Amino acid sequence: MAQNNNKISIGEKLAYALGDGSANIAWRGVSTFLLIFYTDVFGLAPAIAGLVLLVGRFTDGISDILMGVLGDRTHSKYGHFRPWILWTAIPLGVTLSLIFTAPDWSMDAKIAYAFITYVLFMVIYTANNVPYGSLMAVMTPDDKERTSLSSFRMVGAFAGGMLVQGALLFLVAHLGNVNPDLHVEKIADAQYSVRFSTPEDFQKVKISTSDGIATFVWADSLNIPGAAATTAKNLSVKAGEQYCFVVSGQENLSDDDVSIIDQSRGYSNSMYIMSAILVVALLVTFRFTRERVAPPADQKTDLKADLKDLVHNKPWVVLLIVGLLFNVYNNIKQGITVMYFSHYVHDQFLAATYMVCLMIASIGGAMLTTPLGRVMGKKKLFIATLAATGIINAAIVLCGQGDITAIFAIGIASEVFAAFLPTLFFAMLGDAADYSEYVNGRRATGLVYAAGSFATKFGGGIAGAIIGLILGTFGYVGTDPATYAAAAPGLVMLMSWVPTIIVIVGAATMFLYPLDQKKQDKITAELEARRQLAINK
Repeated sequence: MAQNNNKISIGEKLAYALGDGSANIAWRGVSTFLLIFYTDVFGLAPAIAGLVLLVGRFTDGISDILMGVLGDRTHSKYGHFRPWILWTAIPLGVTLSLIFTAPDWSMDAKIAYAFITYVLFMVIYTANNVPYGSLMAVMTPDDKERTSLSSFRMVGAFAGGMLVQGALLFLVAHLGNVNPDLHVEKIADAQYSVRFSTPEDFQKVKISTSDGIATFVWADSLNIPGAAATTAKNLSVKAGEQYCFVVSGQENLSDDDVSIIDQSRGYSNSMYIMSAILVVALLVTFRFTRERVAPPADQKTDLKADLKDLVHNKPWVVLLIVGLLFNVYNNIKQGITVMYFSHYVHDQFLAATYMVCLMIASIGGAMLTTPLGRVMGKKKLFIATLAATGIINAAIVLCGQGDITAIFAIGIASEVFAAFLPTLFFAMLGDAADYSEYVNGRRATGLVYAAGSFATKFGGGIAGAIIGLILGTFGYVGTDPATYAAAAPGLVMLMSWVPTIIVIVGAATMFLYPLDQKKQDKITAELEARRQLAINK
């Protein structure tokens, strides 16, 4: 796929985009569903679940830097970074499956399992994603072509996110169906009795109705704890035993309207499927991409010099801070969405529709980044979109439980602008690598792109800790539906103005970024002249 004039073919761009599609099956699957899986299925307290996310991602910050250093020093017939995509494809799929597997152990053992499997997942994700991000900077030396490549990358990322966010809840419901023997009988207007039994024991099943607004009260004769009305119920069941509850608030209830789902099995089997798709996509990326930009021929390996160059690289430092902040913003929104729709709007499946709509909006935003970046310059566009997405997102605080149209409209509008952020960020990391080569005569692409991985993962860890802390403050317990109503203000805060404050700080910080488009054009031209001179010697 060799190209002239530093251009990359559409086919190679699409192959590269598949890599971030697979990464986002993992990343958005984790950022959107892992917290609710830990609290509502695995049974961890919100604060403990948040701590798992924070510690795992903070610890992994070290491996980001190490992976950047290692990528720069990897020499193979495939290049510096491509072989890592091949080597980590299967391990990444396996570890993604492990973190969504819920063994029936003691609570201490569960906590240990969560820490170990999550840290292992993060290490493998780093070994895959830092080289993947670095690959973009060495596929072409043209900074505008990198912006185009970054747009393709983000379209792939949002498509992968759409797949996992749009399909997972439905897969969980289908693959976790316990096939109960169930009978619904009307006993009054909008009131029904439901009797069921299951063919085998289940540690925890979730019972809900099709519209998500009905309330359940267990029949008193069964003496089952937790008789308070709720929109959904989690309990353990034994094979062959009869269970009965009364449902109110939904008209024309039939057997098909009542779902009894083993969420543990549903999540695990669903993630096994997603993991298989992930592996195939990564192998395609490895096969159909190429590396074309090498460090200066006379550059000698010197880690101390690379690190010194890095900390004195002002564009990189500013991008690291801004990347961390907008990733906290994005991960709070993603991490709270399913809980918000499940426990505030009272329609979990509507969350899937909402997330698909946001992913479609994101693809549109990513495609607009290249033309708008050429008109405004990347720095100005970054500042404008940081401010716009945050201000619009804050308006969700004004929406009540029934304001579905307004929630969707605000979320979609905010997400169009949010899609510009990672697209610009990863393109500008390539600019920061160019800046280091321009000033210092040295290039450490992998080390520079480690900032992207660090910001993404540590930002997600901070977001998880913030969610866990706020929900814990409101008394949220994922396995106790009686706590959901009291936690509603916390859900609204996390869906609206809490992330907005963080992203507005990011917009202010971006004013410190020193490379406007005029200066970046000068750097690109100078580096190209240097490379041509080296070739002609």
